[in-house]
Amino acid sequence: MKNEKTIHIRYYALLREERGLSEEAVKTVAQTPKELYKELSTRHHFRLGEDVLKVAVNDAFSNWESPIKDHDTVVFIPPVSGG
Repeated sequence: MKNEKTIHIRYYALLREERGLSEEAVKTVAQTPKELYKELSTRHHFRLGEDVLKVAVNDAFSNWESPIKDHDTVVFIPPVSGG
């Protein structure tokens, strides 16, 4: 597939529960975290919208429109409830 890349995903909190995994590697043609989350959300039926998530690429907070490259690590960070 043209421009396909392998992206490492880490899941936390509700996303980890919904996915049933804490991390995985996925093959994708997504060019940005926004495109990747839309693809994953459709595939895994995530309930959280990107408007309530933060995103990090390679351990640094990132913009939803930043380009992602082969073998990047992407983390979608859900809101944290405190107590």
